[in-house]
Amino acid sequence: MVTGDLNIMLVCGEPSGDALGAQLMAGLKGLSPVPIAFSGVGGSAMAREGLQSLFALDATSVMGLREVVPAIPRILRHVKIAVDFAVRTRPDVVVVIDSPDFTHRVARGIRKRDPSIRVVDYVAPQVWASRAYRARDMAGYFDLVLALFPFEVPFFETYGLKAAFVGHPVIERAARITGGADLRARLGIAPDAPLLALLPGSRTSEIRFILPEFRQAVTRLAARIPGLVTVLPTVPHVAEKVCAATQGWPTPLHILENEADKYAAFDAATVALAASGTVTAEIALSHTPMVVAYRVGGLTFFLSKFLMNVKFMALINILLERQVVPEFLQAACTPDRLAEAVERLFTDADARAAQMAAMTEFGRLLGEGDDAPSRRAARTLLAFIAQPEAKKPETKKA
Repeated sequence: MVTGDLNIMLVCGEPSGDALGAQLMAGLKGLSPVPIAFSGVGGSAMAREGLQSLFALDATSVMGLREVVPAIPRILRHVKIAVDFAVRTRPDVVVVIDSPDFTHRVARGIRKRDPSIRVVDYVAPQVWASRAYRARDMAGYFDLVLALFPFEVPFFETYGLKAAFVGHPVIERAARITGGADLRARLGIAPDAPLLALLPGSRTSEIRFILPEFRQAVTRLAARIPGLVTVLPTVPHVAEKVCAATQGWPTPLHILENEADKYAAFDAATVALAASGTVTAEIALSHTPMVVAYRVGGLTFFLSKFLMNVKFMALINILLERQVVPEFLQAACTPDRLAEAVERLFTDADARAAQMAAMTEFGRLLGEGDDAPSRRAARTLLAFIAQPEAKKPETKKA
């Protein structure tokens, strides 16, 4: 039994993890029989739930081999800060959330410095899609994986890592996807105006590689779709870069930094053009037809080709095991192809209907209609904390 206050440390590395962390914190506060003291690394969403972050998220939000390498010294400094804090405060559990380039370094550091501290991974890397051997390495520094998909549990357990299916937290955001008509009215967009939502990503590297392709695609679409309007939800730490990159935009453009406006934009949009990532699941739950694209540095892509073992990159396509949403990766991510695919969704009612039907199927697979995933994750985590600790190697001196 847990007695006294709980000390839970959470560590995320980018805005999507911050949103998941905030949902988990809310679930923990609602279910815990005792007060919880939260600590660690997070962003504005986790701050609203009571976390004072050790440093800002923009210090760790990078992706891609070429992009990560120059940032390694900075990442390692922040890894050390997080590991030192964990060793000094000895929380009841450390939960690392997504962003494995950063969070797994923290997990390994904690396990090396103090093996008695239990460490849990929430949103594990998709090692079932690439480099499955990493699951065996993870078993050396994680005590539990909170799995988003049912098939992940037997996969991780094959490698000796305990896992529990909790569902995908994106399901909980579906209720927030509303207010589209009000957003259109507030922004002066006519109810029947063709509206394209652009989601180029929340990382600096994504703004660099993906937004220029989106811009050129919109230039082509502006000539084909009369009255086209675009909205571009973003996050504060890249908003300045987004504004600079969108000067002289070819259509009326509304840049949205407020999270509620992002969800309203999904509801308001006729079609979405999005970088591959969690946001595509949110768009799918909004039933807004979309096109998915992604570009990374050439070296990153070259090396990744030898490591990937899935046919698709969009989560909806992976789970449904067929390409229901058009996706364009790397060399295929060209303005002409993106514009053609987006235009079809504006003009072809059958293509729109087919996507929307598939999105309903996708929601069921993610657990839509069941208990909230964050509550399942919180309940699983609290039960894990309450369990007697397994015998571990003798703690090394810090």
